[in-house]
Amino acid sequence: MKNFLWLTLFCATTLTSQQTDEKQIRAIYDMALTEGKAYDWLNYLSNQIGGRLSGSVQAQQAVDYTRTQLDSMGLDRVWLQPVMVPKWVRGTPEFAYIETRPGITTNVPITALGGSVATPSSGIKANVVEVNGIEDLELLGQEKIKGKIVFFNRPMDPTLINTFQSYSGCVDQRYSGAAEAAKYGALGVIVRSMNLRLDDYPHTGSMGYGDTPVNQRIPAAAISTNGAELLSTTLQLNPEVTFYFKQNCKQYEDVESYNVIAEIRGTTYPSEIMVVGGHLDSWDLGDGSHDDGAGVVQSMDVLRLIKASGYKPQRTLRVVLFMNEENGLRGGNRYAEVARQKNENHVFALESDAGGFTPRGFSFDCDDANWTMVSKWKTLFEPYLIHQFVRGGSGADIGPLKDQGLLLAGLRPDSQRYFDHHHAANDTFEHVNKRELELGAATMASLVYLIDKYGVVPQQKIKG
Repeated sequence: MKNFLWLTLFCATTLTSQQTDEKQIRAIYDMALTEGKAYDWLNYLSNQIGGRLSGSVQAQQAVDYTRTQLDSMGLDRVWLQPVMVPKWVRGTPEFAYIETRPGITTNVPITALGGSVATPSSGIKANVVEVNGIEDLELLGQEKIKGKIVFFNRPMDPTLINTFQSYSGCVDQRYSGAAEAAKYGALGVIVRSMNLRLDDYPHTGSMGYGDTPVNQRIPAAAISTNGAELLSTTLQLNPEVTFYFKQNCKQYEDVESYNVIAEIRGTTYPSEIMVVGGHLDSWDLGDGSHDDGAGVVQSMDVLRLIKASGYKPQRTLRVVLFMNEENGLRGGNRYAEVARQKNENHVFALESDAGGFTPRGFSFDCDDANWTMVSKWKTLFEPYLIHQFVRGGSGADIGPLKDQGLLLAGLRPDSQRYFDHHHAANDTFEHVNKRELELGAATMASLVYLIDKYGVVPQQKIKG
């Protein structure tokens, strides 16, 4: 009889708790869809400030704007965390053409890769060798590469439904292509844009030279997918065609910038910190609405939604708008460094850095115990068509916190259109849907609420 009563009481308590969670989550979604602020904030970031390349005037304007908005929300604390960031400037617009025979040219769209050196003032003009990836360089050898422009033309795999996997499968040629081609005497590299569709938008992105001496570094540019197709076809018809490109980018000394941080102090466990965030910097071709203006304003709205709903977090809830994710990850590394210095106890971190499209679920970087816990919450999200709970990565900016043994998560929107805009001139405000953006903010706030209410299972810290 006692066991029966205990079981009855347990089931009733569980049911009541679930009903409470359903009601709280419903209130968060209703508020986000009727009183959301994310879209208005993004409108200002995108259309009044624009692209926010690390070290730029626009990046500082974004720091000032977001701090002001967070200050106006009546939070417990808002502050700036200094961080030194690289300052790379694109310069005048790039120019390129394919020359099939003397005087017969076709212009093609290119853009310098972030961190690239400039071409000589007169540009570079040379024959082209097309490769399908870095591994082809060794097969060709110096004899076939020296004095030429290497054209990396491995496309994103269209058969992969997860487009981030497709991106990962070919982004090495963008990041390391110039460093590797220089070893064989190449004059420069042209890289097919990381884009699944055919269009005329070249997509930039970070690249690095490794330990290549400064005087041996060669310029690197991305070519649009239409341009890549044209160049490849032309080479098949006439392997002796030449390619010309000119770019004027320059790397300056590091400058000071800031992570923007704000928090609601926990009522019961204030020393336990939950982080939600996105990166404030962007590339300079568009206005960075999807990458990562969306994540920034969604993260800001998480705190506003939690506060406006009347829920008082037990744990300290902190929003971090990271600087310099795109070309250095300095903001994420600095935040984690300061957290270690202060011996802060982070228990959870959630990042939004996959665009402002319709949310589909979360990825979790955690142990088995925490995975079992969060998996039980999937039914609470299914009414909002949030059905994908997967184990995997979380986010670049919160990754440096992993050694603290906390639960990491990443918002996972529908990814099919993301790389149409990623790092390109068409990553602009008009391509963000207001309702989709607000659904993302509500989804993030709902997960934060559940983590705060039920806590996390302590994980073993990773020894450095």
